[in-house]
Amino acid sequence: MVTSAVSVGTLTEHLRATGYDPLLSPFAERAYATVLTGAAMNPQRVAPGDLFVAVSGARAHGADFITEVISRGAAAVLTDAAGVGKIREAIGYQLPVIEVAAVRDAAGPAAAVIYGTTASSDPALFGVTGTNGKTTTTYFLRALLSTLLAPQGRNTGLIGTIEIAAGATPEDSERISSDMTTPEAVQLHALMHQFREKNVAAAAMEVSSHAISYRRISGLFYDVAGFTNLTQDHLDLHGTMEEYFAAKAALFSRSRTRISVITVDDTGAEQSWGHRMAAAATGKVVTLSTRPDSVTQAHWEVREVAPEGLGSAFTLVNRHTGEEVRSSTALPGDFNVSNAALAAVMVLEAAADPHRAQEFTREDVVAALETKRPFHVQVPGRMQVIAAGTDGAGPAAIVDFAHNPDAMIRTLQAVRQQHGKLILVIGAAGERDRSKRPTMGAIAVRMADHVIISDDDPHGEDPAQIRADLLEGARDAIARGGLSTVLEEISPREDAITAAVAAAGRADTILLAGRGHESHQDMAGAKHAIDDRVELARALSARGYPTLQGDYA
Repeated sequence: MVTSAVSVGTLTEHLRATGYDPLLSPFAERAYATVLTGAAMNPQRVAPGDLFVAVSGARAHGADFITEVISRGAAAVLTDAAGVGKIREAIGYQLPVIEVAAVRDAAGPAAAVIYGTTASSDPALFGVTGTNGKTTTTYFLRALLSTLLAPQGRNTGLIGTIEIAAGATPEDSERISSDMTTPEAVQLHALMHQFREKNVAAAAMEVSSHAISYRRISGLFYDVAGFTNLTQDHLDLHGTMEEYFAAKAALFSRSRTRISVITVDDTGAEQSWGHRMAAAATGKVVTLSTRPDSVTQAHWEVREVAPEGLGSAFTLVNRHTGEEVRSSTALPGDFNVSNAALAAVMVLEAAADPHRAQEFTREDVVAALETKRPFHVQVPGRMQVIAAGTDGAGPAAIVDFAHNPDAMIRTLQAVRQQHGKLILVIGAAGERDRSKRPTMGAIAVRMADHVIISDDDPHGEDPAQIRADLLEGARDAIARGGLSTVLEEISPREDAITAAVAAAGRADTILLAGRGHESHQDMAGAKHAIDDRVELARALSARGYPTLQGDYA
């Protein structure tokens, strides 16, 4: 990848100016003059001229691979004191080494200098964080931004759980490979450079708590960041909800984000997470209320929600100006109205922001929302309809990513609006927050008519034990509530899906929850190919039921 050449000396001085107190060795003119043309954290991704960022990992230190990265052409290393010791012992002073105490923190700003990322450089970043809704909101954002920018000859980008892509429209995009869902900081800055080369003016990005906690977004600046909600998840990483909240809140600092759009839905809870997030955010803060029973007076409110096909039409109202904008989404569920409203407000606020010369006006955004139907885009594995269940031809069939208690409740409420029985297949991921499993089992049997507990991604954990944890909560809820819910345990997941279709009548609804777009299960480190969308379509077709046409792979 060709970048503007940056010397080690220039990089060292930048790190010193931004408070990282770097120590360069050898302290010599040759070291200062060494030219850097890229950066990498993975030893296998190092290219000639790269700065190798050597961090301490769970199993090894990046500096342990110094001989390999030199053979690949590394020009210099950024590392900590432990890494310096390993490098000097292995190779002496063959190449410049920059030592900093907080190497993960410094990695992003260092890569930003090398790749030319600044607070005003393209693409304009629209980040979304929260427990649920990140993926759908970023797809909505990108669809709206594409509608606005494609007529100007500009492209849009997407960085998220499902894919990293760039192009004029979501349908006409090039996928970009990545080692992980949220790339490391150096890879993200390289991606920003790729986006600029591909004429990407704006990009929508999922920002997970992992990305924030592990400093993966270090050195990036967001034009607008949005908050969806906060519910129990990832406590295996954060320990408590307070720590989880603190990780999310770090995105909404004015040093990292120009405009913060915070969803503040609540029904009177004294310490709602949305209100707390709005209070913690610094810089320009815009609030959004999307629930009809909310007690909050927010800057923007969702009103007049009405069914439209499987989705909903709604009105956005600005309480301060009286402005009203009518739009709609094709995805089922009130939570998708919330996701669409958040995407809309983020772009409306960006269009009015004077800090960046926008290629669209607020009037353009309103026209797109009211006439172009940007939120009718399909989101892979997010309330994805595999069979519509219309005209009595067969059951409705939906695949969703819901994999925590709050997401399950929202999704089940949305599909319960259909007629007939609700047949649910669920599992839970291994080596994740175990405490939520009994709760998920209980929710399942309280809200569905027929529940089949199967496998998700066991990872290194015993699948039978994961299912047992879910069954414990389900059986307890049935006993305590006197429920008549049919409860089964079926493994493997393919058999569970086949059984769900066999149990469904033509007026019923089948929901596969937890895996969404994923196409492999992790079974003790081995990848087992399975895609809920493919398996569900296959099982429906085998019984003569119609399915919607689509490439589910």
